Amino acid sequence: MGALEALPQGLQPGILEVQPQGLQPVCRGALEVQPQGLQPVWPFRDPRSQGSNPFLGRANPRGLQPSPYPVTSSDDGRGVRLVGGSRCSGRVEVLHGKTWSTVCDAGFDQQDAEVVCRELGCGLPVEVLGAAAFGRGKGQVWSEELHCRGNESQIHFCPTSSSLKHNCSHDSEVGLVCAGRIKLVGGSHCSGRVEVLHGETWSTVCDADFDQQDAEVVCRELGCGLPVEVLGAATFDRGKGQMWSEELQCRGNESQIYFCPTSSSLKHNCTHDSDVRLVCTGVRLVGGSRCSGRVEVLHGKTWSTVCDAGFDQQDAEVVCRELGCGLPVEVLGAAAFGRGKGQVWSEELHCRGNESQIHFCPSSSLKHNCTHDSEVGLVCAGRIKLIGGSHCSGRVEVLHGETWSTVCDANFDQQDPEVVCRELGCGLPVEVLGAAAFGRGKGQMWSEELQCRGNESQIYFCPTSSSPRHNCTHDSDVRLVCTGVRLVGGSRCSGRVEVLHGETWSTVCDADFDQQDAEVVCRELGCGLPVEVLGAAALGRGEGQVWSEELHCRGNESQIHFCPTSSSLNHNCSHDSDVGLVCAGRIKLVGGSRCSGRVEVLHRETWYTVCDVDFDQQDAEVVCRELGCGLPVEVLGAAALGRGKGQMWSEELHCRGNKSQIHFCPTSSSLKPNCSHDSDVGLLVCSGKRDININ
Repeated sequence: MGALEALPQGLQPGILEVQPQGLQPVCRGALEVQPQGLQPVWPFRDPRSQGSNPFLGRANPRGLQPSPYPVTSSDDGRGVRLVGGSRCSGRVEVLHGKTWSTVCDAGFDQQDAEVVCRELGCGLPVEVLGAAAFGRGKGQVWSEELHCRGNESQIHFCPTSSSLKHNCSHDSEVGLVCAGRIKLVGGSHCSGRVEVLHGETWSTVCDADFDQQDAEVVCRELGCGLPVEVLGAATFDRGKGQMWSEELQCRGNESQIYFCPTSSSLKHNCTHDSDVRLVCTGVRLVGGSRCSGRVEVLHGKTWSTVCDAGFDQQDAEVVCRELGCGLPVEVLGAAAFGRGKGQVWSEELHCRGNESQIHFCPSSSLKHNCTHDSEVGLVCAGRIKLIGGSHCSGRVEVLHGETWSTVCDANFDQQDPEVVCRELGCGLPVEVLGAAAFGRGKGQMWSEELQCRGNESQIYFCPTSSSPRHNCTHDSDVRLVCTGVRLVGGSRCSGRVEVLHGETWSTVCDADFDQQDAEVVCRELGCGLPVEVLGAAALGRGEGQVWSEELHCRGNESQIHFCPTSSSLNHNCSHDSDVGLVCAGRIKLVGGSRCSGRVEVLHRETWYTVCDVDFDQQDAEVVCRELGCGLPVEVLGAAALGRGKGQMWSEELHCRGNKSQIHFCPTSSSLKPNCSHDSDVGLLVCSGKRDININ
């Protein structure tokens, strides 16, 4: 193989690698000219384009038009292309004679992928995807299996085996993502830090002067729809190595950034602290946070909401993956994140769950009965989550690489929780608790210390110090409660209802506060189902404003700020009408009143009775305190308040008496073999200044 510089009339110099007789010549660099009889390689540059770019040739000989996909082909009918994605990602198809055939995912490996990416001028492979992740093709499935060594320049130099794969169908077609000349790093294929390939080196891009037009071209080149957000200040972590010295000046209609004019003036003040980050996708979550909200899809230039009918776990996995938000946590119907505007999408998704983007999922036609009241919402794990409570309360865990790690309570201060609550779409922080208040985590502890300023939209925008805390164990896991609603004057799960409006807490009028409203408040606080709604300031008169809105929750919302409201002011509402609420929490007393009865605890979604063996005064004090029922008067065993049903709790409490909830108490996990419902503990009576008995 040698190098021949070809200079057809009117063309700029380029490098042409000449293959042995009868084989396809390979163009390197960006000279977009093929010898007579060969198909031009996509992409093409319009010779009338203005601006300077040293990577590109200038001519389109004989008026040839580019293929709609990146493609190589030769006179003897051999070639390869990627279909259904972008220039460097898509379903693998090979040309045999005059027919394009898809390729079976069985046996297609890293070496095969390297050759395909190399042949298309797309850098190294990023991901090999099976099961028709880029959509099902048409026509034939190729009967050959590739056995590339990885160093070939084209796949038709690779050995093949000719045994037909009888069980291979279009559901088993292989897809491939190559690095291309641009990539987004640190998020997903469609979101992350922008990096460009210059020669053989990846360089980050400065956020100075990176504008909407540049973003549109990057998203288009990656096959990722329109840009949703452009962020600077190294929001997807700081890059390494070189920074690109060019400034893009795209017009916004180019198919690739290397067709954009550039200015070569080096930005002397640009560092990796200024790496630009881009989110571009055909799906978004609205009304919550970056990783939770109402699902909306981009169709043409219009965003449409999605019907909750038939939207399932597989659809949710693809949406979360496309947004770089981990795995789905919850799928919510009935407009749980608020009603959208405009069109409801007429299609129903049928994702298999392994697709990289939803526009690769099959779909079926119009749902005539779908309205904005039936829009689907989705909560993805994101890069931070709260575990052991609700979406807005629990043990703080962060995603580092592919591993969830707990966070040490040392130096987790007011600014850090403000950012966590904001990222989760959960209002302001209400309480920060250490000492593994929502249970001890497992696995790794995060070795970084957050140093948020409090105004960041996500914790990954916060500075960190990398010195590990050697004395931090899971006994020091930090726990956070952040929400737009709270219960005051009782316990964590009972009290006067107050809502956050702006930065002001307001009490809520008892007029028309009903069971559905109560269910949403209890759910948001991670407190189970409502036990009792109390009017007339039964849990104390509040101070400040009385909220002027009236809630109209349907009962399935995850947070009250997703509930519809009416804005008519209740003129006769005063603090004498403040509403109070008792939620079940994680403990309840059954068979007597709210403050007396058989002790039952909630573990996951099941209520368990508690054995009377070793249930002592300290345990009783914590139960009464958690229920807002004062001090214990009497502890009775032997099922004095009736035998329970179902399972018995296998743990033994070891409270010290000063805890605010029993789930902060140490436990021993040894099962009590002699415990039956005849030994259910009864607690009679908790009595004190907050003993509210309305039975």
